[in-house]
Amino acid sequence: MPRQARLDAPGILHHVMVRGIEGCPIFLDDQDRQDFVSRISQLVEMTETRVLAWALMENHVHLLIFSGPKGISKFMRRLLTGYAVRYNLRHRRNGHLFQNRYKSIVCEEDPYLLELVRYIHLNPLRAGIVKSIEELEGYPWCGHGVLTRRRKNHWQETKYVLRQFSEETKKAIRVYRKFMGEGKQQGRRLDLVGGGLIRSLGGWSQVLSLRESRKDLKHDARILGGEDFVQDILREADRSLRRQLKLGERK
Repeated sequence: MPRQARLDAPGILHHVMVRGIEGCPIFLDDQDRQDFVSRISQLVEMTETRVLAWALMENHVHLLIFSGPKGISKFMRRLLTGYAVRYNLRHRRNGHLFQNRYKSIVCEEDPYLLELVRYIHLNPLRAGIVKSIEELEGYPWCGHGVLTRRRKNHWQETKYVLRQFSEETKKAIRVYRKFMGEGKQQGRRLDLVGGGLIRSLGGWSQVLSLRESRKDLKHDARILGGEDFVQDILREADRSLRRQLKLGERK
């Protein structure tokens, strides 16, 4: 069965997941992690991609991003290819580093943006890399501490996220910390790591209820969101593809 094309258009919220091939580590030390982060920094400026949340784990990466004017393909291709080449040279290895293609789920902002920020930033705590939510603020390889102003980087989009909590920065950080603390007992949120009808509706019970009412909903495995959002995204993706084809014909 052929793979579906990625949905890629400007200004769309994506939850991107990258995994090491066969579950192997993609970071062996902090030098590797710093190289990956430095590449994100360069590409954010180059492609106008906005990174709202991120976490580097031993064998996978989570990114929550708004795509730039040309989508996320260029950003992700340069990030992963450049990093893999340097990683292989540094560690004297050959072959692929990442598992297949990166996974990208287009997400509806409401209600998923803040839930995804929390889910992504709690990854190091869930994995036992840090022992407490307080320790997470000082952890350098995810974006939580940047949002609370404990750590700094110039490329992470913080204002947009904090504004969801309050227009006043200090209050926003306080409410954000509370929001994070309330989620620290959450396990792996399967509803936030994919798209499709079941996840978008909140589970099988809602799907079965709609089946009984014989209501047909528009859904797509590449999208996490409501029916209207799915239709809007698919229409925009179709328009974007047509524009690309026209540009190709002119060359």
